[in-house]
Amino acid sequence: MAGARTSGTHALQLHLLLIMLLLAAGVQRSHSNIERDALQAFRAGVSGASSSGALQSWNSTSHFCRWPGVACTDGHVTSLNVSSLGLTGTISPAIGNLTYLEYLVLEKNQLSGTIPDSIGSLRRLQYLDLCDNIGISGEIPESLRSCTSLRFLYLNNNSLTGAIPTWLGTFPNLTYLYLHLNSLSGKIPPSLGNLTKLQALRVDENYLQGSLPLGLMDLPSLQTFSAYQNLLQGEIPPGFFNMSSLQFLALTNNAFHGVLPPDAGARITIPEGIGNIKNLIELGMQGNRLTGPIPSSIGNLTQLLQLDLSSNTLNGSIPHTLGNLNRLTSLNLSGNALTGHLPKQLDNCKSLEFLDLDGNFFDGSIPPSLSKLKGLRRLNLASNRLSGSIPPDLSQMSGLQELYLSRNDLTGTIPEELENLTSLIELDLSYNNLDGSVPLRGIFTNISGFKITGNANLCGGIPELDLPRCPAARNTHPTRWLLQIVVPVLSIALFLAILLSMFQWYRKRPGQAIKTDDDATLDDVLDEMNYQRISYAELDKATNSFADTNLIGVGKFGSVYLGTLPLLLKGTSAPDKVAVAVKVFDLCQIGASKTFVSECEALRNIRHRNLVRIITCCVSVDARGNDFRALVFEFMPNYSLDRWLNMNPKSEELKIMKNLSVIQRLNISVDIADALCYLHTNSVPQIIHCDVKPSNVLLSDDMRAVVGDFGLAKLLLEPGSHDTCSTTSTGGLRGTIGYIPPEYGTTGKVSTYGDVYSFGITLLEIFTGRSPTDDAFKDGLTLLEFVAASFPDKIEHVLDPALLLVEGIDGQVSCGSNDGGAHISEHKCLVSAVRVGLSCTRAVPFQRLSMKDAATELRSIRAACVSLAG
Repeated sequence: MAGARTSGTHALQLHLLLIMLLLAAGVQRSHSNIERDALQAFRAGVSGASSSGALQSWNSTSHFCRWPGVACTDGHVTSLNVSSLGLTGTISPAIGNLTYLEYLVLEKNQLSGTIPDSIGSLRRLQYLDLCDNIGISGEIPESLRSCTSLRFLYLNNNSLTGAIPTWLGTFPNLTYLYLHLNSLSGKIPPSLGNLTKLQALRVDENYLQGSLPLGLMDLPSLQTFSAYQNLLQGEIPPGFFNMSSLQFLALTNNAFHGVLPPDAGARITIPEGIGNIKNLIELGMQGNRLTGPIPSSIGNLTQLLQLDLSSNTLNGSIPHTLGNLNRLTSLNLSGNALTGHLPKQLDNCKSLEFLDLDGNFFDGSIPPSLSKLKGLRRLNLASNRLSGSIPPDLSQMSGLQELYLSRNDLTGTIPEELENLTSLIELDLSYNNLDGSVPLRGIFTNISGFKITGNANLCGGIPELDLPRCPAARNTHPTRWLLQIVVPVLSIALFLAILLSMFQWYRKRPGQAIKTDDDATLDDVLDEMNYQRISYAELDKATNSFADTNLIGVGKFGSVYLGTLPLLLKGTSAPDKVAVAVKVFDLCQIGASKTFVSECEALRNIRHRNLVRIITCCVSVDARGNDFRALVFEFMPNYSLDRWLNMNPKSEELKIMKNLSVIQRLNISVDIADALCYLHTNSVPQIIHCDVKPSNVLLSDDMRAVVGDFGLAKLLLEPGSHDTCSTTSTGGLRGTIGYIPPEYGTTGKVSTYGDVYSFGITLLEIFTGRSPTDDAFKDGLTLLEFVAASFPDKIEHVLDPALLLVEGIDGQVSCGSNDGGAHISEHKCLVSAVRVGLSCTRAVPFQRLSMKDAATELRSIRAACVSLAG
């Protein structure tokens, strides 16, 4: 009896166990169905040419755990990684049903829309990466606060708006928080100071305001903090300079003020390279409002590679302790109010490649010991109060490429030893008190490579300088010396008096136009131009009486004709017929006369291989007795860049003119950037072009690009030491629709930032083949939005079809995040070039690249592209 009861009990237990197993299996199948349905809903929400192929195998023929990009643990989806697949569309709310998900990686696609609220259901989520989608917008969802297991949160390079949520400070395990390259606003929440495990915080390139929260400096593990290019202000808390774990600190281009703490650098250390040696390697706080002296304790950062404190209002002298930084490769203190002598200890910085101290108040002499810096590539001491002579020892810096000593009080002669600097490509000695002869070899043979304007006592040099001949040995006989001076002076005075009388008679003839203020300004300008003027009759003959067959261009203020003039070329003894471009101004157009004067003013002193070269000018009357104004330029046989970018595929012209290759487009881009960089940083006075566009870029027979048409140019007669100078425009909007920066319409001021914007649009046009006024850009769509929507992963969708045809470009673009994980692909050069264009066209002017930085980046891109091609 007892045995029967025992047997019955075992049977009952067995039945119960079987029921439980069946129920568990049912639950398992039910949950599996939910996860499968969630994945299929995600697939249905995305689209695009590549998505159907990438996710094609997401079907019932195989278990979802075997689908590409899906990983499971114990039959549940724990990882979904579909990065860099070119996916478009939106993130399905069904994603919240993957409740076992720990890793969600959707980076480097073209997803749009908002982050679904259902993402808050992913309580196990540790790694969320939605970066580099550009189109993901809206605010960071409130529901995300439920994902308290998060350790890595990457939302950078999207279009997120709103404030940084305060509840992000409640994630106890958060290690990496990347929110940069969005449109976030408001303040940095103090609650982020609670993230004790945080190692990297990036909020740069947003619109954040307010001051830095004090709590951030108490984060014990923080290695990277980047908040550059925001609208932050206030003082930088002193504790930031005592964070022993800090690895990278970037606070540039904000509005911070105050002084650098005296203990800055006392304890600031970070791992270098592999991370086994702790020392700071980069410190950048340029473009703020910092005041006070540079603390001497900054010399404790002996592993520092780059130090940039430029564009602040720091004062005092350079601490001698900077000489301790013998690993330093770049030191930029320009644009401050620093004083005193240049410390001799700088020659201990043996690794220096770039030394920029311009735009301060340094006095004393240039230390000859600087010549010990054998690796120096750029030395910029311009716009200071340096005196004495130029040390000949500088010629010992065999790698020096750029030497800027302009606007000081230097005296003496130009050392002939500088001729031996074969690497030198830029030399600016203008506006000093130099005298004696100009050397004739090396850099001094390239008139576009050196500047000596504003040194009245120089003589000799190459003929193009048009300087007086250097005097022979002084004659000690007083009478003979007097005759040698007086007789030529009297002869010249008599000759000028005769010319003046003839000119006055000519101007007072019946029917002659009354002299205007523009004419008076023009006389002053032309008197300073070293060009022999040409007559109307000569130009009439050169252009076949300005025949329509010679017409090669028409603009707002006049027309351009092809002509031939007998000119004496360099190295020839007799004139030869040379093709020229004759720009005739239509003086009936309001503003044409002023435009002619503007071009003359802009072109009279500039010399650069990428700026249009003026040959001569004509100020006369035509056959009907009307005023006549014309400029004669070197003829560019390949016409304008606009003509190449906008060729009709069916035109006969295409049979002659081939499509531009990637290398050619990069060469042209570098040429334009170099020209604008020269106008902004090397020209005296500083020049803002105000009308940068492809039709104002001309191409020589070897496809060298030159920038022309300075009719709207603005000269800054007293520019500051920074690239942020602006001046009010009184002639309405300057520029051409589509290329005009947005701030010109609101502030009425022009600036170098405006040229940068126009250059950025031009750069995008070079690589897309579409102008900003293309018919495709309607209903509010702009060229910028058109490019940004496909950048970077679908860049081939916006590239010039002619470029794709020539290069045979295909495949995917893979663009790594800013933390160094870039993946090299065949599109890298194009992606990088377009990135420069987008960086030049940011809505906030001071967030744009400078032309110098743009030129440097483009040269690097070109070098990499040539290397890949070779």
